[in-house]
Amino acid sequence: MRIAIVAVEGSLLSAITGLVDLFWMTNQALQSPQVGALSGVHDLPKVSFETCIVSFDGKPLRDTQGRPIPVDASYQEVTKCQAVLIAGMALGSDGLPPDSESITQAAHWLRGCHQQGMLVGAACAGTFVLGQSGLLNGRRCATTWWLHHAFKRRFPQAQLVWGSAVEEQNHIITTGGPLSWIDLGLQVMRALAGKDIAKLAADIAVTDSQPLPQLMYAPPGFVSSADPLLLKAEHIIRHVAPSLTAGGLAKALNLSERTLHRRLKSLCNESPKEFITRVRMETACTLLNMPKVSIKEIATKCGYGEETSFRRAFTQMTGRTPLEYKRWANTRNVMNEID
Repeated sequence: MRIAIVAVEGSLLSAITGLVDLFWMTNQALQSPQVGALSGVHDLPKVSFETCIVSFDGKPLRDTQGRPIPVDASYQEVTKCQAVLIAGMALGSDGLPPDSESITQAAHWLRGCHQQGMLVGAACAGTFVLGQSGLLNGRRCATTWWLHHAFKRRFPQAQLVWGSAVEEQNHIITTGGPLSWIDLGLQVMRALAGKDIAKLAADIAVTDSQPLPQLMYAPPGFVSSADPLLLKAEHIIRHVAPSLTAGGLAKALNLSERTLHRRLKSLCNESPKEFITRVRMETACTLLNMPKVSIKEIATKCGYGEETSFRRAFTQMTGRTPLEYKRWANTRNVMNEID
């Protein structure tokens, strides 16, 4: 399987070479006679990945620090790829990916590749290139959490999902975070070669095959900071009446349920129920970082009458139980203190 990795002026060299190395390491593992024992799976598909770094004209470019990016081929020289990927890049003086000729060329080519049936993927600021291509219009997508508001302003037709680590729809994959090229590579393997290959690659790279949602890293309330209605709604759920239903929230905001649904969908691509649940879970993450606070107490403070319902909702949103998250957060806090 051939994977093309797009380089533009100012690309992150680590992301480009990291993707190349991830696919290479997976090939090495698949060629090992011990791979079945290592992965716990004995009937892995017979696959091999070939990577190719490409630029518009096939000439080397400079990364964000001025170092040369090696390039294997031009866009025109690349045919019969199974996937085309673009990772992060340097931001301009405004803190956003630049609207340069190099990016315009990449966006146009990525659109053509998708029209030819290729899997297309982007990580971190590379998602802005897919946004510029128009491929994300009307489609669910992810980007780095601190670029969320800027992305929504630039590409209002994209269905941006707050706090998501990975989104895939219609043969398009997007991930968020400067190091999310790892998640992108694993998701590409999952899509093209199956979950067992992706798990093997994750085990070899010593990383989780299912990444944590970005909302576990973003400051609580970040997404609501862009609009007064979101700020007010979040304050009500977080501090006044965490057990409110969607109808109760609409009443507290002096809006009809239909208007509240329309406004939230427009502002954060969430239904009132989804908004309430997310705010509750962000509150729960904050409380789980505190010592000597029981899961039952946290469930109550987050508006849940039953601890079981809270556990179910938390696990569904974060991929971890509250206790697993608490252990993860404690370990992370200890490591930060050591540093």
